[in-house]
Amino acid sequence: TGFPLGMVLGLYPVTHRGIISAITPAAIPAGSSRRLNAARIKRLRNPFMVYQLDAIAYPGNSGSPLYLPATGEVIGVVNSVFIKDSKESVLSSPSGISYAIPVKYVHRLLQ
Repeated sequence: TGFPLGMVLGLYPVTHRGIISAITPAAIPAGSSRRLNAARIKRLRNPFMVYQLDAIAYPGNSGSPLYLPATGEVIGVVNSVFIKDSKESVLSSPSGISYAIPVKYVHRLLQ
């Protein structure tokens, strides 16, 4: 649930229904071996896992809760969207792939 882009998509909260389609590492592999260094290899060996969602999230949805509709339990926080073309095309041609940070990492930040 969030307020995507205010005046463009409306001033009311919007909720999308979707599923967690994968739990995937939030590590971007190097484009070539020249870009590999010790820090990048360490991140690839011990990645930060995130939820990959099949729901559309728009700019403005970041920070919104990912929750179980039956109980209202928050299980994650919407973090980013896969952009398949350009940032300008995110509204007209959304990828439908979004990412959320599991709530256990949010709890660690708050301690």
